[in-house]
Amino acid sequence: MKLKRFLSYEWDAIAGIATAVVATILHLLHVVDERVMLPIVLALMALLFINFIRHARNNEVTAEQIDRTEHAVGKIQAGLTLPEVILVGPLHLRTANERFVKHMRGDAIWFNVCLSMYRPQALFDALLKPAVENPMVTSIEFVLDESQKELWQHVVRPKIADCVGHEKVREPRWRRLKKNVSFILADSQLSDGSEALLSFWGEPFMAENAERQVPRFIFHVQKHSELLPHLVELERCCVHEPHTDA
Repeated sequence: MKLKRFLSYEWDAIAGIATAVVATILHLLHVVDERVMLPIVLALMALLFINFIRHARNNEVTAEQIDRTEHAVGKIQAGLTLPEVILVGPLHLRTANERFVKHMRGDAIWFNVCLSMYRPQALFDALLKPAVENPMVTSIEFVLDESQKELWQHVVRPKIADCVGHEKVREPRWRRLKKNVSFILADSQLSDGSEALLSFWGEPFMAENAERQVPRFIFHVQKHSELLPHLVELERCCVHEPHTDA
């Protein structure tokens, strides 16, 4: 390692500088006159010119290598297809949800979600409260099955009322939803486009117990996914269906 470092020094430049210093000192001491100094100066200029040419060539070679590398990386990136949907499992479920609501913006829609999962205060604080208190979110609208009215009135709405920004949460649109699809849809600050967290009622996507159903697997739908327009259309159709009181 030391030998390699030693050989990497610019010895021609060091020799030229040393020669110039010695010649200057000798000239000041009147040991060397101008006739001897002139060839030394010319030799140093030639040495510096040769050193410059060598480095210029090395820079050209480096630039060519960088161009080839960039071209190869570009070809690799062009060949990669970004996933339209990412499956999120139990180990990363909470992190993915927290990250999604933290970075959402604009109008957000909660479609056919199970309100019972917000019953524990810890889950409400992690999964819904950050969206309500997110200043980038302008409105939150729930489209819910009528069977969840009691949960909304006695559990979820009081919790929302205690949050900063609770006024942005609209009164839910109550429908008789026979769909097993559940999703949260909003624009993302990270991707600068609409994204969704998609789930399905029942096993294996929901973990069921006596009290509530909690998502076990969700799909993170990316902004370029062809699935997004279908989710938007599904929400639109349900919202504009005639409402029948329970």
